[in-house]
Amino acid sequence: MSASVSNGGSTPLIRYRITVRFSDCDPLGHVNNAVYSTYIEQARIVLWRKQLGFELGKAGPSRSKRGEGFILARTEIDFRSEAHDGEELEVRLSLVGFGRTSATYAYEIVEVSTGRLVAAARTVQVWYDYDHAKPTPLTDETKARLSKPVDEMR
Repeated sequence: MSASVSNGGSTPLIRYRITVRFSDCDPLGHVNNAVYSTYIEQARIVLWRKQLGFELGKAGPSRSKRGEGFILARTEIDFRSEAHDGEELEVRLSLVGFGRTSATYAYEIVEVSTGRLVAAARTVQVWYDYDHAKPTPLTDETKARLSKPVDEMR
């Protein structure tokens, strides 16, 4: 893992707010480290729904054609400060860049009332053909859609 995760000063594609739930916290009273992966995933899914019309459960029980979409290839998170039950957090998701079949995103999770950085993260997603079970190149059209910011979500 790199020494530090940063969004490189990019403008966020989405700012997604989350209120920390009691169930997100561990016995020490702060958000459990595994929950941060869920927070950034929630922001990513909302972003893709807006950008690509992304829907969950396309395949269904019949395993009909599923088409293309992302799979998560890598996640890294740097924990900067604790978050607690009831705090409002904002996930700021920025596009770092594209590979031939991948997109890299950077995230900052900030406590809203103070602006305190809680965590910084980076993920790599691979564009995947689910019907042929292999990575597939991102088209210029898909890259353009994935590059567009969406409205702030709550």
